[in-house]
Amino acid sequence: MEAIKLNNSIQISNQVLSTIKQRSSARAYSTEQLTQSELDTILKAGLMAPTGMNRQEIHFTVVKGNNPVLAELDEENRRLRGQEKQPHNFYYEAPVLIFLSAEDDFKWNKVDSGIAVENMTLAAESLGLGTLIIGCVYDALHGEKQEYFSEKLRIPESYSFQIALAVGHKTDNRIPHEYDYEKQVTILE
Repeated sequence: MEAIKLNNSIQISNQVLSTIKQRSSARAYSTEQLTQSELDTILKAGLMAPTGMNRQEIHFTVVKGNNPVLAELDEENRRLRGQEKQPHNFYYEAPVLIFLSAEDDFKWNKVDSGIAVENMTLAAESLGLGTLIIGCVYDALHGEKQEYFSEKLRIPESYSFQIALAVGHKTDNRIPHEYDYEKQVTILE
């Protein structure tokens, strides 16, 4: 197990912290599909995430990377952003996407969705899989075609998209981002 240096003087050896440290956003995936066991593990990690008042208001929609709705969503996303066709789509050809939606009228739905998606990324990383947390399609899924995409993605009534996760066997080896502990952390005594 790797020792993690948290600041200039503290080191911790811990499997969870090691997984956090090594995780980075994958932007290249093989065509290999996830096993049902891998997918179930990732989904259960999301389901186990805490939610405000234990509301459990998050819904998970799994979409295979070749589903036609993703091409439509990619096109709408590019149209709204004024972008030309890129050599990759918004999910970098990952074989699976998981869309998290939540009850519209629950104050903590965005926070709860963020917690769930992070649980899922760490579970995927621990399985040797790559992930990309996706928020860039938010406007496309909340815009003039919201009802259409909500129906296609089977988002429950009175729920709306919050965040998505691309998952697959990564083929890139991106280095996790650096951080500046001294600049980014304030400790009040």
